[in-house]
Amino acid sequence: MNKQLPDDQAAERGFRTLRGALNGDEPDEENYFAYCASLRIFGDQLDFDEISQHLGLTPTTYHRKGDRRGPRSPGYKQDKWSYRPAVPEERALAEHITALWTDIKRAKDYLLSLKQRATVDVFLGYRSNVDHAGVKVPYTCLEMFIALEIPFGLSIIIT
Repeated sequence: MNKQLPDDQAAERGFRTLRGALNGDEPDEENYFAYCASLRIFGDQLDFDEISQHLGLTPTTYHRKGDRRGPRSPGYKQDKWSYRPAVPEERALAEHITALWTDIKRAKDYLLSLKQRATVDVFLGYRSNVDHAGVKVPYTCLEMFIALEIPFGLSIIIT
């Protein structure tokens, strides 16, 4: 059963999550915020060497259709080539986006042409243990999404 605290005590405790406020207790851990931005290319029979050469980048991760994450995992449904710039996860989301765009901007035309035979997108991630925070993305960071004609999406995970 939840042990409800009076509103004044709950406010004094400074709960990070609604669950913590309702339970009257939270894990004893520091607040954290983690961000990432990755270019992802999915498709069938992708030429990983061609992609790496045109982008001038080594993939951070990649797999082939049918490969498995583990022995009991199902096989992947498509090939995947992915690149994430080396930005510490605690740095602002805008820094991740800017670093990624800096690394891939010169290959914009190649990426647009690649969209004819593969899925090209950007994965943005935001993880935190605080459920009432937010993230700001400066308008300048939207250039990459407009230039590559891809949607801006943000995966939000609250632990």
